[in-house]
Amino acid sequence: MKKYGYVRASSKDQNLNRQLDALNELGITLKYIYIDKISGKDFNRPNYMELISKLKKGDVLVIISIDRLGRNYDEILEQWRLLTKEKHIDIEVIDMPLLNTNYEKEGLTRVFIADLVLQILAYVAETERSFIKQRQAEGIAAPKS
Repeated sequence: MKKYGYVRASSKDQNLNRQLDALNELGITLKYIYIDKISGKDFNRPNYMELISKLKKGDVLVIISIDRLGRNYDEILEQWRLLTKEKHIDIEVIDMPLLNTNYEKEGLTRVFIADLVLQILAYVAETERSFIKQRQAEGIAAPKS
């Protein structure tokens, strides 16, 4: 079993160091951390794809938050399904330990709770992204009025 980290930051994003520090505190060295400095708007992330190809059954992927997996509800759920159900990878989410799949599982109940919380949080992330877009559009339109 190996423990990997994934960090994503857009060119404007200033939390790259925070993400790296959090992974280092968990003992994950830079050798096992994959970094994409690309917008999360699409899934064209070469280092993430390389990481996915290296992950083996029983490995652990550590991310700071679920939005590292994708920027909308469908992407987050699809990546979660791919990693946990197809590749049998455990996931640790630093900002939301309730989602962690690598603790001693209490049978089906633990998996159910993690999947349920994930769906709720993915929905909230997508809704917040929509609100941000709406507020940006309103802000752009306001000076034109």
